[in-house]
Amino acid sequence: MPRFLSRLAVAGTALALAAGPTTPTASLAAASQAVGGPASRSGTLTWAALGDSYTAGVIEATGELTAPADGCGRTTGSYPEVLRRDLGSRVSLRNVSCSGATVLDVSANKQSPSGRPLPPLGTDPDAPYPAVPPQADAVGPDTDVITVGVGGNDLGFAGILKDCIMLGATSLNRGTPCKDEYDPRLPGLLAELRTHYSAMLGTLRTKAPAARIVSVGYPHLVPENAALCTYGDLLQFSTVTTGDLAWARAAVLEPLNALIAQETTARGGTFVDLYADSAGHSVCDADHWLDGVLTSIIPLRYALVHPNARGQAFAAARVRTAVLGG
Repeated sequence: MPRFLSRLAVAGTALALAAGPTTPTASLAAASQAVGGPASRSGTLTWAALGDSYTAGVIEATGELTAPADGCGRTTGSYPEVLRRDLGSRVSLRNVSCSGATVLDVSANKQSPSGRPLPPLGTDPDAPYPAVPPQADAVGPDTDVITVGVGGNDLGFAGILKDCIMLGATSLNRGTPCKDEYDPRLPGLLAELRTHYSAMLGTLRTKAPAARIVSVGYPHLVPENAALCTYGDLLQFSTVTTGDLAWARAAVLEPLNALIAQETTARGGTFVDLYADSAGHSVCDADHWLDGVLTSIIPLRYALVHPNARGQAFAAARVRTAVLGG
């Protein structure tokens, strides 16, 4: 395996892979017109935004890091920050999303953030960072709405990406080596995630009895036809085989979204589906709302399969309505 691809594969262990209208900008505008504001409520909505890197933004393609820099990788173009600017005084936002977060990091555990850039590609000059509190600590009785986008790290998205790249490089796009490696583990991982996700929602409800709880799903990373992806393309999925891409969509991402939707609905929350309407905007589509292993080669900008600014704008349009109670 070429040294460059090997370094990219190792980098995947440090960051999670794991967001309608024709464009996310148009989608955001439409949502702005459809929902004029919380007319049925007086005052400012207190909003806590919780989640992993798909909420935090993290990659350079979603803007600069927000202050204070605590290593969590929250960026100016992430959907909570887009909505903070768009909604202005209508919301008071506490954004504690953090790259690499698991469900337990939201509900109970302290997390040690990695910062940006990620080793071994570089070391954040301000690292190591102090551990951050459980994200649920940002929630209290006065919280009006909670959004949470998490779950991918519990299934090991980063490890799956790394291993699929390495196994695919060895197989030269033949077969499904990553599926063969991970399929036996998935049922147990999904069952454990379901237990933790349900408990997390219970914790949030206990902390904020009157809040609207909004779970945000994951977007269309892989196209319906995985053959649209170019094997070896670093701007897409590098050396992940076509068969493994199809498997990852059908056996990992879609069951994850279904689990989140089921648990949220069962507990009376709202599920924001980013998957259906981001079809046609996957990593491998021309109008892609997610970047692949790289955002660009020159200059070298890493993405490790995350929503870009268009993907975050699309998510903002979908989440906005739920935040305002529409």
